[in-house]
Amino acid sequence: MPYHEDESNPSWVLTSPQTLTLLPRPLPKLVHPTDLLLHITHTGICGSDLHYLLHHRLGPFTVTAPLILGHESSGTIISHGPGTLPQFSPGTRVAIEPGIPCRYCQRCKAGRYNLCEGMKFAATPPVDGTLAKYVVMPADMCIPLPETVSSEEGAMLEPLAVGVHVMRSQAAVSPGEVVVVMGAGPVGLLCAAVAKARGAAEVVVVDVVKSRLEFVKGLTTCGGIETFHSAGCKDSSEVVEGLKERFGGLRVGGGAHKAVDATGVEVCIQSAIGVLRPGGTFVQAGMGRDLVQVPMVEVAAKEIVVKGSFRYAAGDYEEALRLVKDQLVDVRGLITHRFKFTEAVEAFETVKRGEGVKVIIEGARD
Repeated sequence: MPYHEDESNPSWVLTSPQTLTLLPRPLPKLVHPTDLLLHITHTGICGSDLHYLLHHRLGPFTVTAPLILGHESSGTIISHGPGTLPQFSPGTRVAIEPGIPCRYCQRCKAGRYNLCEGMKFAATPPVDGTLAKYVVMPADMCIPLPETVSSEEGAMLEPLAVGVHVMRSQAAVSPGEVVVVMGAGPVGLLCAAVAKARGAAEVVVVDVVKSRLEFVKGLTTCGGIETFHSAGCKDSSEVVEGLKERFGGLRVGGGAHKAVDATGVEVCIQSAIGVLRPGGTFVQAGMGRDLVQVPMVEVAAKEIVVKGSFRYAAGDYEEALRLVKDQLVDVRGLITHRFKFTEAVEAFETVKRGEGVKVIIEGARD
């Protein structure tokens, strides 16, 4: 698209709690030899964006100055520094991995840069996000998209990479296993799709909202994903009992091989641990209250392996792209609402009302 060095950079800025304002920002500059100037084409709204909008904080991060939101994005290369490789030529479409690690600490060198203490992650105070016309990113945090993968799908690689990290790196789902996922939000649904794509024999998604469970259909070409509507269950023991009554794979062997909580809700965490067979693995992927009651006697007696999962690490984005390119996961099925760049406030209101699953905002146009 046409680009002029003297133009401004329209950006959606969180200026105060619950106030999102379209403001002209300075055009970002190429600083390092491998930097890319990108025109953002699509941005998905994440739960963290909504949390910052409503509460101005998330965990240890507090918004103390105006902040550009957004981090689930794809873009087109406008220009690049002198040190970039040929595949990063102007006009190339890329998915953006929105965190810049230090690259030098032990965790970065081990490929676990999601745990880097020097991480600068988009739309995490004080680092601006990607809900702007132009963004500068280092080339090694951008993944070129093949012709068969749309830019809209490219933006969806971010939440899919979260699911990949959960199911591949942390849960290590293997063919033939039985997997339970608590929560049918975007991350929970994508975790289920990745588990099925990795060959799980039976995958069950649990949620109290029946309409969300409908989005499981058509999410993967690797066979059906089962659902369980838990709204009528009084506590975690009833959830576990209901799951084992309905699904044969959970009765054989005493429960699931792997269970993931993608909600952060206490009863969901308890249910996920309760549905596991002895020696099973529990992964905490959702974030809720800092302190919850966990059945630690059961964890000890059943020798449950407990792991956390945070964002994504080396190879997760590439695996997410492979799953989309090979048509093993259909991320488009989760996109329920699409808005123009100028309609971002309406897009956030849609998410605030709890409508749909994934909301996408198109990039700014001339």
